[in-house]
Amino acid sequence: MEIRIDDLSGKEIQQLLFDHLKNMHEISPPESVHALDLSALQHPDVTLWSAWIDGELAGCGALKKIGPSHGEIKSMRTSPKFIRRGVAANLLAHIIQESRTLAFSRLSLETGTEPEFEPARRLYQRFGFEECEPFADYTTDPNSTFFTQVI
Repeated sequence: MEIRIDDLSGKEIQQLLFDHLKNMHEISPPESVHALDLSALQHPDVTLWSAWIDGELAGCGALKKIGPSHGEIKSMRTSPKFIRRGVAANLLAHIIQESRTLAFSRLSLETGTEPEFEPARRLYQRFGFEECEPFADYTTDPNSTFFTQVI
């Protein structure tokens, strides 16, 4: 698996992100969808990595700087063909390592409470993330679960 910074110009990554946002709106009410669109992912405070297996896009994940030493994980998505092949775990490990390189001391994230998000919640817990109160600009939301980790 090759993980690389993505400039978001490719059709494959754009389609995966479009599908991700569409799926979030299918699962959660609009006010509870916190996924970033393509233009928000192109902000200078956001880095998105894509994972590739044998030349095919396998998934993506992003890191958004939300404070001097605090990052937020965004846009974690595995391509349907590569589900349960370790893509998300490899991307998450990569983002955690990159966060350390950037001298972040904390990583946080928001994910849904709906059953479709259970695999994501288990993944984050497996990597040592613990539930927390809303952070940054988030507010309490019955459709959101917040996680954080000191790194």
